[in-house]
Amino acid sequence: MTWSVPTRRHAIANDLRNQISAGRLKAGERLPSEAHLAAHYMVSTATLRSALGLLEAEGYVEKIHGKGNFVRRPLRRITYAGGGRMLDTQAAVNSALRVTVRTAKVRASGHLSALLKVPNRSPLTEFLCLGHEGEEPHSLARIYVPRDLAPATVLVESPLFEGALASLADLRPPRVELRETVSARLPTLEEASTLRISSASAVLAITRVTADTTGRVVEAALLVFPGDRADAVFTTHHTVNERGRRDDNAR
Repeated sequence: MTWSVPTRRHAIANDLRNQISAGRLKAGERLPSEAHLAAHYMVSTATLRSALGLLEAEGYVEKIHGKGNFVRRPLRRITYAGGGRMLDTQAAVNSALRVTVRTAKVRASGHLSALLKVPNRSPLTEFLCLGHEGEEPHSLARIYVPRDLAPATVLVESPLFEGALASLADLRPPRVELRETVSARLPTLEEASTLRISSASAVLAITRVTADTTGRVVEAALLVFPGDRADAVFTTHHTVNERGRRDDNAR
């Protein structure tokens, strides 16, 4: 039997991981500089960064541009329940969870034109929703609505994901069809930076398209969650024919 010898980057990652797990390096604590760690482990800066990259991908460490590497705080798992709802809302109320919303006027093009079924350069309103737990970002949503349907006012900050989006639901005519596409993929550079995750870590991406009774698309939402702490749950309710069941029981 042969035993594989861990590479230097894996050995460094193992040592730092053990220190984090044992509490010697605490959540939120800034790690020593990369130059200091490289000298401590007697490796090149490139090898040290590779080791930190392993820990970043595993969720132990986060790198904040211009500030350094930090031990990542443990974050609540996110459960997307379909239709824009988040489960365990009471737990969310009790945590430092909040969502901020920014609006912008944009023009449809490319993928957005196809999702909303509108010509290029059609006027849209974009709602950029960024969720945080404490200081840590945990979700990102870009919601696009035809400008003539956009609500006049939007709650700019809320303790809940669905609370921040409640005013977006006040669209007319009523929405009757909702289609959601779920996929796992690597984040864009902008998403990785906004969510403070490694560009090598997968995200859970949900595209939600909503239409009214006439078939007009009234909303397209692009939702992104860090894949290492997000679940998507969809529940289907079947209608049972009560009379047919009674007849069967009578036989």
